[in-house]
Amino acid sequence: MTQFFQHKLRLRSFPSGYHLITEEIKNAIPEIAQIKTGFLQVFIQHTSAALTINENADPTVRKDFQTFVNELIPESYPRFIHTYEGADDMPAHIKASFFNSNLQIPITGGELSLGIWQGIYLCEFRRNGGSRNLILTAFGELN
Repeated sequence: MTQFFQHKLRLRSFPSGYHLITEEIKNAIPEIAQIKTGFLQVFIQHTSAALTINENADPTVRKDFQTFVNELIPESYPRFIHTYEGADDMPAHIKASFFNSNLQIPITGGELSLGIWQGIYLCEFRRNGGSRNLILTAFGELN
C-alpha cells in the first residue's frame, strides 16, 4: 500500500546565490525513514527562486553557478520592462525558469537516493528574496 506524507517547510531568508538545503529538507520530513521504496517531491512556491541538485562538497561549484548564470542573464539587460520590483526581479524570473520549481528524488530503504556528491540547492535569485516556502511530499511503500 502506498502511503503519502506532506509537510510545508519555510526556509529562512538567504542572500542571492546557491545554497545547500538537503539537511533542512530531511529534517522537515522524517517520515522518509518509514518508506522502503518511493519518492520525495520538493516543490518551491515562488517564481524568483528555484531548486536543483548538484555538487555538495566544494562550495566553489555554487559560486561558479552564480557567476555563470548572472553573466548569462544580467540585471543590466536594457530591454526588460518588468522592473517595478527592482532590477533583480525580471532576471530572477527568467533564471527560475531555467532551473526547476520541483524535484523528484527516489527513496530507497528509508533514505534519499542522492549520489555521494549530490545535494539539493535553493537557487536564490533575488538580493532580498525573503523566506521561501517548500512543499515536501514523500510517498511510497512502507517498511
